[in-house]
Amino acid sequence: MDRETQARTRDCLPEGLGEAIRETAGAIAALLDGAPDMTVPVPGLEWTVGETAAHLALANRLMADLASGQERVYGDGTPQSLAAANAQSLVDFPERAAEPLAAMIVEQADVFLDGVDRAVADGTAGRKLATPLGPMDQDVLASYLLTHMLGHGYDLARGLRRPHMIDEMRVGLCLPFLKAAMPRVVTASALTARYTVRVRGGAAFGVAFADGRVEVLPDPPERSDCTILTEPVAFLLIALGRLGPWQAMARGAVLAWGRKPWLAPRFPTLFDAP
Repeated sequence: MDRETQARTRDCLPEGLGEAIRETAGAIAALLDGAPDMTVPVPGLEWTVGETAAHLALANRLMADLASGQERVYGDGTPQSLAAANAQSLVDFPERAAEPLAAMIVEQADVFLDGVDRAVADGTAGRKLATPLGPMDQDVLASYLLTHMLGHGYDLARGLRRPHMIDEMRVGLCLPFLKAAMPRVVTASALTARYTVRVRGGAAFGVAFADGRVEVLPDPPERSDCTILTEPVAFLLIALGRLGPWQAMARGAVLAWGRKPWLAPRFPTLFDAP
């Protein structure tokens, strides 16, 4: 991608998002560079490093196709169907070598950003795109791509025992997707409660539960039952099911207060991370 195209893409997406996508894809490729063994297991997953990298490469290609306006059927939006689609895609795509997978991850991230740029150029940037988690505009889809890469980039870093690439700035760029996905992955619950969620260094928002449904509010609710303050990296890892709430609280990465502070550890259990 040349500098002129990069500049246009920066104008097409929220500030920093295009650059974060490119840099995260590059950081994942760097993780894989020289990986001694792609068959080692990834802690917490049923996949090896090679399978995780293959899934990332395929997911980036899927996102790139969606950004270009192509329709791709990939499950029905439920975590179970997405897991089945993931498993089948790995059967159909046997590549597990580090170098070609790293190249594909970077290439498809660039193809995604090219698709965003073309959509702006032809006046279709505002359209809703069909994704595995429902219709999204291109800004939220780009946030989805970044979130997905960061989640599995973290997995690869753990499997390879190398530093991960999640930081405060990138977590902030994941928030549009995470907030959009919450109503789609909420689990059935009789809970009625109103939360204020604050990510340290970023904006606060509200999450209201009633009758098994959830509403994400742009601002904190007037009468919040529980306020949760989370360190950014911990917030993303909890949201993606990589870190338990009690672990995070024990580390001091999560604080809670309000009329019902005991509701804090329950919050992440009310969602089924895709």
